[in-house]
Amino acid sequence: MKKIVFMGTPDFAVKSLQALLDQADYQLVAVVTQPDRPVGRKRRLTPSPVKELAQAHDLKIFQPENIGQDQEVADFFAQEEVDLLVTAAYGQFLPQSLLQAPKYGAVNVHASLLPKYRGGAPIHYAIWKGDKETGVSLMRMVPAMDAGPILAQAKAPIDDQVTVAEMFDRLGDLGAELLVAKLPELFAGTLEAVDQDESQASYAPNIKKAEERIDWKEPAQAIHNKIRAFNSWPGAYALYEDQRWKFWRTEVLAGETTDKAPGTVVRIQKKPAQFVIAAGDGQLLNVLEIQPNGKKAMAIASFINGGAGQIDVNDRFE
Repeated sequence: MKKIVFMGTPDFAVKSLQALLDQADYQLVAVVTQPDRPVGRKRRLTPSPVKELAQAHDLKIFQPENIGQDQEVADFFAQEEVDLLVTAAYGQFLPQSLLQAPKYGAVNVHASLLPKYRGGAPIHYAIWKGDKETGVSLMRMVPAMDAGPILAQAKAPIDDQVTVAEMFDRLGDLGAELLVAKLPELFAGTLEAVDQDESQASYAPNIKKAEERIDWKEPAQAIHNKIRAFNSWPGAYALYEDQRWKFWRTEVLAGETTDKAPGTVVRIQKKPAQFVIAAGDGQLLNVLEIQPNGKKAMAIASFINGGAGQIDVNDRFE
């Protein structure tokens, strides 16, 4: 029975861990995940989703603050004679000593079609940039970020209304399926690794605070892509009378344009419910779900039926 150490942190990684647990041929000898972090307004210390699953299966858990300097994890690899290290959205760079410690090396499940979108936010970027297709890559790990040889890939379409939360779920499942499908070939030595084409590499760094704000001067489709790429985290926002409003779902209205300034409310109507805002290219964006400052997110029909607050046609979001 092959001994595997799994490293991962968010829900995306839970799918791969569960898939490994469901296989009778592998023994999960340890799980490495990020330390518990404060979450929510009360800043309650909360374990990662991967830790919760590991605890449910009574697995050995490590939570180093800095894995590159953690002797306990290094000693465990040396003593346990680990066959394979599997990672998925772990969140820390691994030292070369750990990558080389297992008999069969280390592999990573990454949520993009590498070499496109290396980095921590590949799903966000795929939607944000308007891609029609993305996928997952199973790759051998090297010290450089997401640059190792590719062992296998699987593709997934991106439809025009899918959010990043929904795509995380889909790609988590796809990555888990690809991982368990290819591990027998990996252990048999028949899985070919193909070097990435460095000339095609692009990057998807973690989202910055400044990037969360909507720029109404952009084309309607670009704004729409950003809103769904930031749903459910971190959320795209605009200012109305210096208050932050979040936009969760929208649609581009085809065949209708305006000469009103970007960010201007063009139409508010009850049947069918519409809350329409001008974009930078003259096209119109219909808001489907909105979150006024200090309130919960709501469908646009509920927002309009509640009086649409203080907003009138010709008001502007900044």
